[in-house]
Amino acid sequence: MFTLENSKKWLELFKETIDEKHSYLSELDTPIGDGDHGNNMKRGVTGVAEAIEKRKPETVADLFKVTAIALTSKVGGASGPLYGTAFLEMAKQKDFNDVYSVLKAGLEGIQKRGKAEPGQKTMVDLWHPALGLLKEGKLTPEKVDELVENTKDMKATKGRASYVGERSIGHIDPGAMSSGYLFKALIKAGILDE
Repeated sequence: MFTLENSKKWLELFKETIDEKHSYLSELDTPIGDGDHGNNMKRGVTGVAEAIEKRKPETVADLFKVTAIALTSKVGGASGPLYGTAFLEMAKQKDFNDVYSVLKAGLEGIQKRGKAEPGQKTMVDLWHPALGLLKEGKLTPEKVDELVENTKDMKATKGRASYVGERSIGHIDPGAMSSGYLFKALIKAGILDE
């Protein structure tokens, strides 16, 4: 279940990972995108931490709303609106005990905003199967790594990476990688333990 405490922990752990791995995310983005995904995400998670500090949200819904606004305004490119929409849709949920339904709303937001389907080499290729595993009670950090790795052999048909077509094969999708960090932080924060 999502509580205010473990949700804050989740976002803190996500920020720690992004701070540590932002250069790697931009490296992943260089051959198939603009090469700025890591820096954009770093700006976003810094913005989220500052907004939480300033606004002091008192409910999970408010926390997710503050996160959504910060990500949308601070992260450049497509990732800001996509991550922002995910958290905004999650904030609208009524039952934060049901982790699957809350995250599913986030995925639906991403798909609606980005018009992406599984198999197009986007962050959806992490979110979609990760939710399937979550529902079965089989989501582990190792499985998350496998899902990220799976995007390597896909040909991008959506987003910036689709411009390079066949050349996108052999590269991990940066959005799937940053989403992988988000899901691993979720596990580490103990949100699935409740």
